[in-house]
Amino acid sequence: MAFAVSTRAFRAMREDLSMATYVLFHGAAVDSWYWGPLAAELSDRGHDVVAPDLPCDDESAGLAEYMDTVLKAIGERTDLVVVAHSFGGFTGPLVCDRVSADLLVMLQAQVPRPGESPGQWWDNTGYGPAREEAARRRGVADGMEEDTLSLVLHDTPAKVAAEFVAEHQRNQAPTPFGKPWPLDAWPNVPTRFLLSSDDRFFPPEFMRMMVAERLGSQPDEMPGDHCPMLGHPKELADRLEAYRAEL
Repeated sequence: MAFAVSTRAFRAMREDLSMATYVLFHGAAVDSWYWGPLAAELSDRGHDVVAPDLPCDDESAGLAEYMDTVLKAIGERTDLVVVAHSFGGFTGPLVCDRVSADLLVMLQAQVPRPGESPGQWWDNTGYGPAREEAARRRGVADGMEEDTLSLVLHDTPAKVAAEFVAEHQRNQAPTPFGKPWPLDAWPNVPTRFLLSSDDRFFPPEFMRMMVAERLGSQPDEMPGDHCPMLGHPKELADRLEAYRAEL
């Protein structure tokens, strides 16, 4: 009987350890709505999900206020997996420097360097010429401006993409772009980079180079445009769970 009780306790402990809290950071000029399909996938697998709206339209809010918003949303939760998308790449590491996270996943995210402001990132990485070259290879005429549906959401289901553009775009205050990224070094947390191989906004060739230079590693890749959480939520959930299993 004592052995049976011990076995039940061990199984309960294993079940507890299998649970995680996924903390999802959205990018610039949007709200957290686009995490919905991925959040549903993760919740169905028994995980807790935290996806706060960052104060991107608040003229007084910089990266410190973004971080504080997330820390308040996390509260006392543990077993954290932080997923930072796009501009969220500047905030994700800041949060991991303040809380005990098990894993940081940079999802098609900007990778900052110490002392570099988000506004400097674009020129420092060579983003502009890289995107122009990628557009030329796709046959886009020089000087042509692509709309959001073509540039960012071309692999997202049309109805979902239309709702996103119509109802979930926000003004982006310039405040967080002007101050240097405050960390002296990358936080001490296991980090993975997951690249969307069909993204037109952050072209894959550019992202591979940027990740190699700034993280010293090669990214993993999955299908999707700039928002793979909308077009491929199940595969994205599978990838995140695989990263957890590696730990």
